This record gives sequence, C-alpha cells and structure tokens, in this order.
Amino acid sequence: MSKRSIIHMLNPMKHNSPFDINMALDAGYDVLIPYSHVELSEVAGLTQDAIFSRGPSGVKKTGMFIGGRDIGLAMDMLESAKKSMVPPFEISVFADPSGAFTTAAALVACVERELKNKFQQELKGAKAVVFGGTGPVGIATAVIAALQGAETAIVDHFSIDTALEFAAEAKKRYDVDLRGTTAASDADKARLLSDADIVFCAAKAGVQVLNASVLHDATKLKVAGDVNAVSPLGIEGVELMDFGAPLIHATNSPDAVGIGALAIGDIKYKLQQALLRETLESEKPVYLDFRNAFEGARKLV
Repeated sequence: MSKRSIIHMLNPMKHNSPFDINMALDAGYDVLIPYSHVELSEVAGLTQDAIFSRGPSGVKKTGMFIGGRDIGLAMDMLESAKKSMVPPFEISVFADPSGAFTTAAALVACVERELKNKFQQELKGAKAVVFGGTGPVGIATAVIAALQGAETAIVDHFSIDTALEFAAEAKKRYDVDLRGTTAASDADKARLLSDADIVFCAAKAGVQVLNASVLHDATKLKVAGDVNAVSPLGIEGVELMDFGAPLIHATNSPDAVGIGALAIGDIKYKLQQALLRETLESEKPVYLDFRNAFEGARKLV
C-alpha cells in the first residue's frame, strides 16, 4: 500500500494557525497533525518519533512545520530538528512562525523589485526603516534587508530598550548590524524618514503609522511597503493592491512608490505554498527558513 503524506505541525503556543493548516493541506499533504505548547526540549524526541516510524521510503512523504510567534525560538526548533536526523532517516522541516518569514521575504522582494526597476538601485547601501521592527514580521524584514546590505533601522513604538535588545539579538544570531530606535510621535517618525530610501511598515494591523504630514518630510523616499491589510492602513496613500503606484502624499519625493498589503500577500501566499510543496516533493530533505523564503520570493516577483 502506498503511504500517505504526513506533516507534523509544531507550535509552542496554544493554537496552531488555521492559515498554516489550510496551506499545508492545499500544498498536497494528506494528513496534518498539529501539536501545541511544544517546548524546545521536546523537538528532538518528536522528530525522531516521526523519522523512525516510517522507514527510509516513508520519510520522503513526511514533513515538519514549525510555527509560533517567536522567530528566534522557531530557528532554535528548526536547528534542533535538523540535528536529530539520523540518515537515511531524514525529513524536511520548514519554519515560518506567524507567517513572518514568508511575509517578510515577500515584502523585501517586492520593495527590492521596485527599487531596481524604477530607481536602478540595489538594496545594498540603501537606507531602510522598519516600523513595527520588533514584531515577528518586522525583525525578519530587517534581518533580510540587512543581509542584502541595506543600512537598516528597527523602530519600536514604545521602547528604545526593546529595539536595542532585538538589534543585539539579531547581531548575535545572524551577524547583522541593525540600529534600534523608537518613534512615538510624528516628529520622531519624520526625523527617521528624512534620509530614508525605503520604508517597511510591519506594525500592528489596523493602525496608521505614517500619515501624509509625516510622509511630506520624506524627501528622499523611493519605495514604501505596508503589510497591514486592516483599515486604517499603515501608510496613508498606499492602497491594498498597489504595486509600484505613485505615493502621492510624499509630495517632496514625487517619484516615490508604494506597495500594498494584498499585493505583498499574493506573493506571500504563493511563496508559502511553494515552500510547503518543496518539503513534500524534494528528493532530499530540506531545511527552510527566512533565507530560503527570500530566495523563493525573488523568483516570484
């Protein structure tokens, strides 16, 4: 009898995301097994239970997905799973906590495309500001951008100490230099935007982060991307389906363009599907994180 494909979905939180479950099923997996409240110390045991129970042929139809919200913990869980493999008993593992890796990859890839096409500029050397920079999508966005050579600042709305802590953690884990800062007022935001080439908005849904008045001071702005799909949108003047549409409110930067949440979301959706299919269809085991996601997003845009 042909063995069915199974994906084990590990989550350190109370619930697995219905979004991820739907995506895995639509990617072709026959059976989905969600696990909640998974601790890092339990990953090795769960992984080895998964690999040793199916034989060398069965592991090719077995995958593991790591969710949650903490991207550092997700990376640690991915590494633990990888170290627990015993060739030829190996399965593919994909980490995408809160969809942060695929969302961030799609966001940066979309912005990179517009920056190249409209301004003939690379991410390397560009000045980028990430609002909501201490959330899962924000920090993943910042790390991806910084790895491509962008001079990247992460912004926490409330606490500079929090921003500095996340910047230090990113340096330790990924060897990237992020500038941690805070911006509670419009004046603070305008100051940050005064010499920015790129703005990434990954703040809380339903909160307008940048209004027209603030954008008016962004005289060097080229591309702004917003992942907030809940009204009010994060950047005034950037509509949901915009993909390189003129950002009319940045009047002192007349060539600036915006990318909206649904345009980014379309790439994110296709990307997550593609990576899940890769875990199912690859002849050799793969271990996928934000770096693989960014490579895939570049191909999609």
